[in-house]
Amino acid sequence: MANAGRTGYESVRRAVDANMSVQDSTTVHASQPPRVVIAGGSGFLGVSLAYHLSAANWDVTILSRNRPRPNGPWQHVTWDARSMGEWAACLDGAQGLVNLVGRTVDCVKTPDHCDEILRSRVEATRVLGIACRSVTSPPPVWVQMSTAHIYGDPPSVWCDEESPTGYGLAPMVGIAWEKEFGDARLPRQRGVVLRTSFVIGRDRGAGGGALSRLAPLARCGLGGPVGSGRQGMSWIHEVDMNRLIERGLSDDSMAGTYVASSPNPVSNAEFMRTLRHAVPWPKVPIALPAFTWMVRIGAPLVLRTDPEIALYGRYVVSSRLGQEGFAFTYPRLPEALAACFRSPVNALPQRSFD
Repeated sequence: MANAGRTGYESVRRAVDANMSVQDSTTVHASQPPRVVIAGGSGFLGVSLAYHLSAANWDVTILSRNRPRPNGPWQHVTWDARSMGEWAACLDGAQGLVNLVGRTVDCVKTPDHCDEILRSRVEATRVLGIACRSVTSPPPVWVQMSTAHIYGDPPSVWCDEESPTGYGLAPMVGIAWEKEFGDARLPRQRGVVLRTSFVIGRDRGAGGGALSRLAPLARCGLGGPVGSGRQGMSWIHEVDMNRLIERGLSDDSMAGTYVASSPNPVSNAEFMRTLRHAVPWPKVPIALPAFTWMVRIGAPLVLRTDPEIALYGRYVVSSRLGQEGFAFTYPRLPEALAACFRSPVNALPQRSFD
């Protein structure tokens, strides 16, 4: 049945692609704010992006299973991220689509969780492609989330857009995710893939991402190096992540695959040392290390997560963004972390991506 459904989808896709054109974004009336749909936008990154784009005069629709916890300047549409429904109408006439959908990887990697990690990404991307083909005026640009973990966990090699993919669950998921995007995207739809690293930022009412786990450890004196401390930690501040997505929506010259990460990745030991200095008082002025054996026992039992998330890492940078002149607001970790703990919770970043 699964193969038959997939074959049917491919037939519909080829037939529609042969006849459908995507409306030019320049036809939108100048007085009407451009509309963007953020699929999977109810979490930490989606809510941050929704605030950012709203401040930049975008009309934002969040497409998610559950309504975002905070109330904000957006509309909400419910879907199951798997099957077609009335929700597809929100794509009609939108000037952009951003797909952030994917089950969190911050979990113990049981077979069921691994299946959900893969299936949530591939199925959501597939049905978004079907929905784009079902409406009269589909979004002319689609910005697609991917993962910098697609490069695996090389101990010291620095990876960019031209580097080969790695080995393991995360690379396999990333490859399948990007392949599905390539199949789902309309031929005339400009596509931007962002291979995203660890995003750091503030909790705006929808969670604070991985930093919300690490900051309490640093305050409690457990912010020493994890394992060897040499594994790479590639990161990007939410402001720069939002600017990259906005640039992907607005800049017609931006297309293809990019690494979404700051130009200055650091080792785990350096990241934790910088985090200890950045977290505000009160905090315990010591830094106990987490040895490998401690992490392998404590991560699944206490934190209910995969120890390999902490014990392994990667150094990734973008060659393309440098060549295209993108200037990071927070290129260095000390300033980025300081901003996370200093900025007002509901501060709205200003529009700027040049």
